[in-house]
Amino acid sequence: MARLKNARKLAAMAALALGVTAGPALAAQCGNSAAGFNEWKQQFAAEAQQAGISQGTIQSALMPTQYSSKVVSLDRNQHSMNISLEAFMERRAPASFVAKGKRIIQQNASLLNAVEQRYGVPKEVLVAIWGMETGFGANSGNMNIFSSLATLSYDCRRSAFFTEELLAALAIVERGDMQPGQMRGAWAGEIGQTQFLAKNYLRFAVDGDGNGRRDLINSTPDVLYSTANFLRQHGWQPGAGYQEGQPNFARLRDWNRAGVYQKALALFATKLAN
Repeated sequence: MARLKNARKLAAMAALALGVTAGPALAAQCGNSAAGFNEWKQQFAAEAQQAGISQGTIQSALMPTQYSSKVVSLDRNQHSMNISLEAFMERRAPASFVAKGKRIIQQNASLLNAVEQRYGVPKEVLVAIWGMETGFGANSGNMNIFSSLATLSYDCRRSAFFTEELLAALAIVERGDMQPGQMRGAWAGEIGQTQFLAKNYLRFAVDGDGNGRRDLINSTPDVLYSTANFLRQHGWQPGAGYQEGQPNFARLRDWNRAGVYQKALALFATKLAN
């Protein structure tokens, strides 16, 4: 019986990783104020259990969540990336980041070479992503992932999208990669040093340090292997260029859809390589 239950959990997690939700996963009633949040949480808990999440994970990760008006406000007031390349570079890839990124490449040469050999993604691209996303891990975010995702799942604006993300975050704990208290990140649920959404974490995270867990918050090898795996699984071509007009530039779009981000990432990586 235990083996059957484990098989069902693994099947549910695999479905989540592939973007498939189990059964009536969106049945919990959404709302636009804090008033119905606790009722929604009880409904969602039953659906999470139906999707293969254990009571232990539900009680430790989901039930302590609180509605966050701050998260709703941030979601309603997002700013577009409609700025110049120069301004974006100054904000996300300044000269100090170029200097630090070059030091990081030297200090982690063996690790980065191993990742590049396995996935074919150049070390400068990985370090550029690392720098642009969180300043090489310095600013990964400190918000409770489960409260953020529960709030956004309950909120009617993008309930379907964030319901899948919340189920995936619960599956990360269920799989044993992280403890609920470790799951802290950005306001929209991005996790770790290169800011994976939970479904991407579930699908693409790699145990780079060999400790049996995929830890994108604390483990540099896990972060770099996982980021490279994401790009390779999205069609990265080893040995092909990543500048605008070259084959792998389109893969930068898979990482971030903003055109200015893609151009900045290619430019930042070029500076790190020179």
